[in-house]
Amino acid sequence: MYIKKILLFVVIAGLVGGGLFAYKVYNAIFAPNTSFNNKEAFVYIASNSTFEDVKDALNPLLNNLETFEQIADRKGYTSNIRGGKYAIKKGMNNNEIINTLRSRNLPIKVAFNNQERLHDLAGRIANQIEADSLSLLNAFQDDNFLSTNGFNDDTKLAMYLPNSYEFFWNTSAEKFRDRMLTEYKKFWNGSRIEKANTLNLTPNEVTALASIVHKETAKVDERPRVAGLYLNRVRKKMFLQADPTVIYAIKKHTGNYDTVIKRVLYKDLEIDSPYNTYKRTGIPPGPITMPDISAIDGVLNAEKHDYLYMVADVENFGYHKFAKSLAQHNQNKVQYIRWINQQNISR
Repeated sequence: MYIKKILLFVVIAGLVGGGLFAYKVYNAIFAPNTSFNNKEAFVYIASNSTFEDVKDALNPLLNNLETFEQIADRKGYTSNIRGGKYAIKKGMNNNEIINTLRSRNLPIKVAFNNQERLHDLAGRIANQIEADSLSLLNAFQDDNFLSTNGFNDDTKLAMYLPNSYEFFWNTSAEKFRDRMLTEYKKFWNGSRIEKANTLNLTPNEVTALASIVHKETAKVDERPRVAGLYLNRVRKKMFLQADPTVIYAIKKHTGNYDTVIKRVLYKDLEIDSPYNTYKRTGIPPGPITMPDISAIDGVLNAEKHDYLYMVADVENFGYHKFAKSLAQHNQNKVQYIRWINQQNISR
């Protein structure tokens, strides 16, 4: 009888212990383990992260880091860390959190606008993905990559089309650059290539001219007209005489791209630079900024007209007055000169 009681006690104790153990295991796996109040929180895991790095990133978000570590070890996650951006939802359990970190890397939107230099682009992109600005710049300026894909030091800016793109946060510098090349090739489809050929221009020349058009007018609806004017000058072998090219030449010569020049002076027109379109005919050797797609398409679909001159329209700011003759242009310019002198803009 005594032995039976002992056996019964052992059985009951075993059942209770097993139940407690099962409950503890169940709790560790399936009990909610988040400590934040928002619907979700985002965690960024670098490509070379250790499990300690992951724990540091998750520590503010979890109720119990110890149970997370136990389940992560059982599921083999501690030796299989994957970089990326992940969404941890309120109320997730350890099992769900680990499954998320293993396979649900979220894409992000990466956007950039009109940059004058690849240095500026590298800084802009480094604020949005894991790759740092130096690795991005090195990838952008890789001589072998440039020559293999038909670019050089002057035209390398043309490969990057300002827009919004979808990437994974942990994209490397080389993969970002290669994706931009893919987007460039997609953009320059058969239709656009054919239009460029009709203009007797290469895609790089179109982009270089578009960068001038972009700088000359922010009005998208005016860009085809401005493009048509410059194409008329190219065909007649006239100087383009575009002030933005002179400003770019000054910046490039001084190395100070933060220089603000509101008014181009006569002395500026004497700068010796292939980008000075007051001294050199034809299209400059490369873009002076990353032009919008609307500016590139403005060149490819340029308006057909006989205009050769333009000046800012002070009665309709943002737009220009166009002229077919120098005499008409000089008349249009009088009003602009009077206005700019009234603004006391000396530089």
